[in-house]
Amino acid sequence: GTGKTGLARIISHQTKARFEWLNAATAGLDDLRKVMQRARLLKKQGGRTVLFLDEIHRFNKLQQDALLPDVEEGNLVLIAATVENPFFYVNSALLSRSQVFELKALTEDDLYKILYRALHDAERGLGKMPLRVDEDVLYHLAHIADGDARRALSALEIACLTTPPDAGG
Repeated sequence: GTGKTGLARIISHQTKARFEWLNAATAGLDDLRKVMQRARLLKKQGGRTVLFLDEIHRFNKLQQDALLPDVEEGNLVLIAATVENPFFYVNSALLSRSQVFELKALTEDDLYKILYRALHDAERGLGKMPLRVDEDVLYHLAHIADGDARRALSALEIACLTTPPDAGG
C-alpha cells in the first residue's frame, strides 16, 4: 500500500523495459527460470526487462542464487520488495549488487489526499457516484489505514458502495 509495485512499473515504463512480476510466496524456480529466459531473449533483441520480485524474503538461498548470473550479466534489472529487513533475509551476494531503499508508510495527510482524489475522480475513482462524504470520515479512514493506501481506498469503496442513499439521494 506504499507504492512498491507502482514504483517498479514506473521505472519499467520510463526505461522502456518489459515489466515482469513474480511473488516469491507463490513462484518457484521454474517460474523464475522462465522469466530469466524471456529476459535473455529480449536482451539479444536489444530490449530490457525489469523483474519486480515481491516478497523476496520468501525465496530460499537457492532461488535467490539463481538470480545472480542474470543480474550480473545485465539480462534483467531486479527490483525486489520485502517487508522484512533485507540485510537478514536477502543473501549477501544479491545485496552487494543492489541499492536498498526503504519506503515509509504514507502519512495520514497523504492518505487523506488520496481518498479525496478518489472521491472526485470520475475516470478512475468514485467521482461518477452522487456522494457526499464528510471530511471527518476521510480523516478517520486515513487514520485507521495505518499508512496503507490500498487499505484506505478499499475502506472508502466499501463504505460508498454499501451505505444506503439518504433522502436527497
